[in-house]
Amino acid sequence: MRSRKHTFAVLAMIASLACLCAASLALAAETERAEYVAQVEPICKQNTQANEKILKNVKKEVKQGKLRPAAQSFTKAAGALKGTLAELQKVPQPEADRSTLTSWLREIGTEVGLFEAVSKKLKQGNKNAAEKQVIHLEHNAQLANNLVLGFEFHYCHFETSRFT
Repeated sequence: MRSRKHTFAVLAMIASLACLCAASLALAAETERAEYVAQVEPICKQNTQANEKILKNVKKEVKQGKLRPAAQSFTKAAGALKGTLAELQKVPQPEADRSTLTSWLREIGTEVGLFEAVSKKLKQGNKNAAEKQVIHLEHNAQLANNLVLGFEFHYCHFETSRFT
């Protein structure tokens, strides 16, 4: 009898320690994520503010048929996002989120290419093809945002519809 009680007591202690370890690991992962968010949000904020200026008049320009100036704006926006991507790639990632963040950064790289594609189509005077690329860009931004929902980003939650 006594050994059975002792065995249950030891098992209960082991289970308690396992729960404590799991909780502390989860807390550490959450802390790492919060630190990551704190590091990347200012980078994204800078990009968002730059794109607000760069793409401020792009809708109006396209509606008025001023496709060359709109193309230049998209080229500048692509360059700004490319620079932002390079900065984001330098930020150390929490180990537990590395796969997710790698996918997210890949999608941002795709967005750079889509901004460039919109610019190219506008330079060619092909408004319809440019609009298709914008739709693709908006869809890709949504995919990227969905990957990192758990991070609760504000500025790193890309909303291309604000600009395009």
